[in-house]
Amino acid sequence: MIRTTTPTLQGREITDYLGIVVGEAILGANIFKDIFGMITDIVGGRAGAYEDEMGRARDIAFQEIEEEAAAMGVNAIVGIDLDN
Repeated sequence: MIRTTTPTLQGREITDYLGIVVGEAILGANIFKDIFGMITDIVGGRAGAYEDEMGRARDIAFQEIEEEAAAMGVNAIVGIDLDN
């Protein structure tokens, strides 16, 4: 499945738009990730646990849009909008 954030695909013609597909994932962090995230906020640096959770949520959302798109019989998803 081709996925892109652009509204077109270079070198390819879009012949049909079959609809909108949506993928959503909201994951909760646990108390330990919250505590370590707060410490990271205080001392600086990256909150790896939160980054990992956001990456996992993004992967789940992509899987959902691909499954929904495949059920529609498409071979590409264009104009993907990523919101974190």
